Amino acid sequence: MNPAMTSGETTEPAILDAMGLTSASELEAQLVESAHQILADLVRGGAALGWIEPPSRDEVAELLGRVLSAVPAGDAALRVAYLDRRLVGLGYWLRYSRPTHRPHADLEKIAVDAAAHGRGVGRALTAALITDAREAGIEVLTLDARGDNTNALHLYRSLGFTEYGRLPDFVAVGEHRYDKVFYMLDFRQQG
Repeated sequence: MNPAMTSGETTEPAILDAMGLTSASELEAQLVESAHQILADLVRGGAALGWIEPPSRDEVAELLGRVLSAVPAGDAALRVAYLDRRLVGLGYWLRYSRPTHRPHADLEKIAVDAAAHGRGVGRALTAALITDAREAGIEVLTLDARGDNTNALHLYRSLGFTEYGRLPDFVAVGEHRYDKVFYMLDFRQQG
């Protein structure tokens, strides 16, 4: 078992894929509750995760169920991060459903518990999802982010993503407007 999944203080997160998560039944059973808590807390704090109001537990359960059901066919990847048996982050990508876009996938969410920020969890999750995409034969991995999310944008650039577009003042949060920034990682151009 990964050292970060055992008792005792660890500094490195354990990054599990969907198979590793579902093989540890106690972790899978707690996933929805823990993920809901992280996502709701982050959105309450103003995180740019696509919600204005914190998602409900049922919404998070439906989202995770949809992602997990797509994993066996190679249409998704889910990664979760644990520190000392506590979920501290999650992320996933989904293959595009449009037939002409099927070779590609979209990295839809990377969420890290605020208490674990600065510990490399987001980088580890994103790097694992990039590896999963490459192994699944994804040609281009895309993502979009809110323009003021500078830490995330820096992380994506440092992992090889490049900006391919921007919609000025596209994201509306109350009276505030933010750019929507589009990034891609083109595996076809990597040898």
